[in-house]
Amino acid sequence: MKWRGRRETGATAGAPGPEPARATTDRPSGDGLPRVAVITMTRDSGPVLRRWVDHYQRQVGADDVFVIDDHSVDGSTDDLPCTVLRLPYLDKYTFEPSRMGILSGLAKSLLFAYDAVLLADADEFVVADPARHASLRHFAAARRGTDVAGVLGYNVVHRIGVEPELDFDAPSLLSQREFARFTPLMCKPALKWVDADWGHASHGIKHPFAPDPDLFMFHLKFADLAQLELLAERRHQAAVVEGRALKSSWSKPTDEIVEALRTGSAQLEQAVAADELGRFRPGPKKLAAIVQHEGELWRATGAGQHLALVKPPYVRIPDELRRLV
Repeated sequence: MKWRGRRETGATAGAPGPEPARATTDRPSGDGLPRVAVITMTRDSGPVLRRWVDHYQRQVGADDVFVIDDHSVDGSTDDLPCTVLRLPYLDKYTFEPSRMGILSGLAKSLLFAYDAVLLADADEFVVADPARHASLRHFAAARRGTDVAGVLGYNVVHRIGVEPELDFDAPSLLSQREFARFTPLMCKPALKWVDADWGHASHGIKHPFAPDPDLFMFHLKFADLAQLELLAERRHQAAVVEGRALKSSWSKPTDEIVEALRTGSAQLEQAVAADELGRFRPGPKKLAAIVQHEGELWRATGAGQHLALVKPPYVRIPDELRRLV
């Protein structure tokens, strides 16, 4: 069986140019599924990074996960069981164009060897609906002919005072967390089969896309109060000292970010007590309105993460999905 690689997409704005000829022979070995690479760029992400690597190695293969280390000093990228590319300080250009350029460039290279590439931050865990797809590679097989697939983005919420701190050595992370909030802005164009550059902090891409109702992304930034405090302080210091990502939440004081979680957690408790939870899957009309075309970029839109976090509705994560992360 042959699987599609990259293909031309015509005169669409932002479309890639002509491509090299693809191989025409069957693969000599393997299971016949598409090859999927997973990439991230990280700096001092803490214990969640090793779980991130473990998760995606189970989904796509032990040799198909790639971590770009942006000068971590917390030891999180030491001795990872995957390919790690270590970078110096990114001070040649401003941070966000550098990050998107490096990740898009790596993906472009990997598409010469892989059928598709998935980009996820170190606290973002993507899974396919297990009732329909056995893994992300099976999902890629089912979406043969797709150019870019967006995720359904969920911010996992820590019930402060009810749920304990995350145990990163436990068999499952989401078995320790029950609720989340669907966040349109997080419906990123995560999985791509074509050479199209990501932009807008990976919330956009230079190619049309839509959120796929079978592809879920669980964002663990707000899943643990202690880890959030630590990460927020590290990022705030990077913004203050290095001028890094000043237009993002990195520039926000730690107390402001932590307060957003505390407020969201309190709102969640009220929703649980009143049995006023929303439906887990958003409707098709809502999904259709998320992606906007702006110039050469198609991007997910919606309220910023911190504002969205403190507004209902909250949803219960299905058990079959919690078991996968």
